[in-house]
Amino acid sequence: MTHIDAGAELDPVHPVPPPQGRATGLTAAEVAERVSRGEVNDVPVRSSRSLGEIVRANVFTRFNAIIGVLWVIMLFVAPIQDSLFGFVIVANTGIGIIQEWRAKKTLDSLAVIGEAKPTVRRDGGATEISASEIVLGDLVELGPGDKIPVDGEAVETDSLEVDESLLTGEADPVVKKPGDRMMSGSFVVAGGGAFTATKVGREAYAAQLAEEASRFTLVHSELRTGISTILKYVTWLMVPTSIGLVISQLVVKDDNFKESIAYTVGGIVPMIPEGLVLLTSVAFAIGVIRLGRQQCLVQELPAIEGLARVDTVCLDKTGTLTEGGMDVTELRPLNGGDEAYVRKVLGALGESDPRPNASLQAIIDSYPDSEEWRCTESLPFSSARKYSGASFSEGDGTTSTWLLGAPDVLLPDGDPSLAEIEELNQQGLRVLLLARAAGNDLDDPDVAAQAEASALVVLEQRLRPDAADTLRYFAEQDVAAKVISGDNAVSVGAVAGKLGLTGAENTVDARKLPTERDGMAQALDEHTVFGRVTPQQKRDMVGALQSHGHTVAMTGDGVNDVLALKDADIGVSMGSGSEATRAVAQIVLLNNSFATLPSVVAEGRRVIGNITRVATLFLVKTVYSVIIALLVVCSQVEYLFLPRHLTLLSTLTIGIPAFFLALAPNKERAKPHFVRRVMRYAIPGGVIAGVATFVTYLLARHHYEGAGAREAETSAATLALFLIAMWVLAIIARPYTWWRICLIGAMGLGFLLVLTVPWLQDFFQLKLVGTTMPWAAVGIAAVASLAVEIVYRWVDRRFPA
Repeated sequence: MTHIDAGAELDPVHPVPPPQGRATGLTAAEVAERVSRGEVNDVPVRSSRSLGEIVRANVFTRFNAIIGVLWVIMLFVAPIQDSLFGFVIVANTGIGIIQEWRAKKTLDSLAVIGEAKPTVRRDGGATEISASEIVLGDLVELGPGDKIPVDGEAVETDSLEVDESLLTGEADPVVKKPGDRMMSGSFVVAGGGAFTATKVGREAYAAQLAEEASRFTLVHSELRTGISTILKYVTWLMVPTSIGLVISQLVVKDDNFKESIAYTVGGIVPMIPEGLVLLTSVAFAIGVIRLGRQQCLVQELPAIEGLARVDTVCLDKTGTLTEGGMDVTELRPLNGGDEAYVRKVLGALGESDPRPNASLQAIIDSYPDSEEWRCTESLPFSSARKYSGASFSEGDGTTSTWLLGAPDVLLPDGDPSLAEIEELNQQGLRVLLLARAAGNDLDDPDVAAQAEASALVVLEQRLRPDAADTLRYFAEQDVAAKVISGDNAVSVGAVAGKLGLTGAENTVDARKLPTERDGMAQALDEHTVFGRVTPQQKRDMVGALQSHGHTVAMTGDGVNDVLALKDADIGVSMGSGSEATRAVAQIVLLNNSFATLPSVVAEGRRVIGNITRVATLFLVKTVYSVIIALLVVCSQVEYLFLPRHLTLLSTLTIGIPAFFLALAPNKERAKPHFVRRVMRYAIPGGVIAGVATFVTYLLARHHYEGAGAREAETSAATLALFLIAMWVLAIIARPYTWWRICLIGAMGLGFLLVLTVPWLQDFFQLKLVGTTMPWAAVGIAAVASLAVEIVYRWVDRRFPA
């Protein structure tokens, strides 16, 4: 007999195959021979890209190529001070490579911990091996929730149903019989069996698909896509502006070619937001490392970002709010049933299932098997049907057929036992009904219609000790929690109530939910706890919530959760869950701790919120650099800055602060429209800073004359730009904390040291001359900073994020 907690919707019945004639699988010698021929499932490790790929991805970028060429030019035509930007890029690239390599090692080690171990039959015995050790011709055993690792041909089947929807799109499970094709990438939803591997390694149907599914990547990320869009616009702006700047500087400085080149490069380099991509990669990589320390495997990197955007999390009660194990607390015979006989029935049901679920395992632990009973036919459990069944030949030669499942499904409406069951459910207890079928034909779709109730099996579920705190965290973070379970609605509500979930008292029986999407979405918005939910309904609920604009995360550990996990924006599986759920989930909690979820949410919010902050800093610099270059081209004056000046400004107002801000805590829920949110600040801030700086420079050109005038003009313009950029930093750093105030103060102190320490003055070629122009620069910067503040506040009101 087979009793499986699965999401199957078909109800096949097959005789249980006799143990004799059982295939023994390959011998050790045959395995060694196949290994020597290379007939091994040698699919490479999928969790991350290689060190070579990491180096190439961080080194060979479009902007690194541009900066590299400019750096080489500067090394030949200018002092080393003007080549500092090149060393900064080398250091940044190195940091990016190191952090991603650390993230790769974290992912690889976690992938090994979380790797499913297929069971193969060799020399007549079953043994667990790594999927990469399967050889051609191996006999692979299957059970509920197992993912099929390689292509093959079914040899043994026991009510075996396989879901191939991830490969074919076909939603209904496929009944498999001996000789049928088995496709890698599909998974078992009911029954069991064994198949022979006919294609392994890269020849298997889903090998390449599986390899790409878990790759360390930033694709399909709104953040990454937004940054790419911004960089594309920057390139379009940079190319014509740079050409104009080169021409104008060669014309203006026709008497000094090398100095002309130095100032031209000084105008081009700051247009490139080279650190933005680096910081994004570093922030994600550090997120992976931080979560890895908590035994959280991020199978798809954008999942960190996605969970930060979640506003609704759907929780499966069993395995999420409750622990996997259960205890039988009471057995109540019904209709004058003999308790000793009922115990024999339950013992037979438990013993005949080789892979029991949590409910049946509790029954097995409580009731021993009756050896004289023999199972002749089985009906596997399905979450759609809510019960299982088996036919037995009893020791005295009589036959009987029994059903075990949900009382409110097996009993007719109005049955007096339902009131008794309701009382138990209100205490948060789980109740199963044992019923004797009127006929012996399990294949009859109406087999439950005339079943006679024999006993109630009362089970107590173990609440996760961390569940209440986690639900409280979601409530505080404005994330709606929806408990969606296949169990009785009242029982589910009682469990949720014990955990303090708001709205747990108003439970909904999913069988009464509207079938149309809008009606279902309305019910989901209004209620919190849902019971008697079928696997297809779980999937429909996710779709209904998404249709109302919600970003949905789904947690689960059973094979009946796979369809909903696959359709949710973010799927979260427990490490102890079925192989199928771990395969489709983006995040796997290897320690099976629901309490890890807040850490994942917090990590995602930190990454998204902080990258939005620092992106504004980088792009303000790009905008003001373009504005200054355009004004220089139009007015035909010498460019304001040497590369060393902008390297100093970028380091103090962007580079160092951005690194700290990108890694700081941030609990704000991520919001959509990344590009719009960043550019609404970057454009006006950059325009004001560029215009104010250029005005300061023009005033300085009229104020200073004679030797040293060029240095004095640049110093005044640099002072004005630094003060404005610092004010932008001060705005971006809000709300203030002690360390953010110290960070801003330290950057200001660094610039003050450059202006006052003689050797730093010479190194950076910065020296304020007189008092009139420096104070004029401060005044212009103060007006510009006030304008930035006013414009930013107006933007917040006029274009809310």
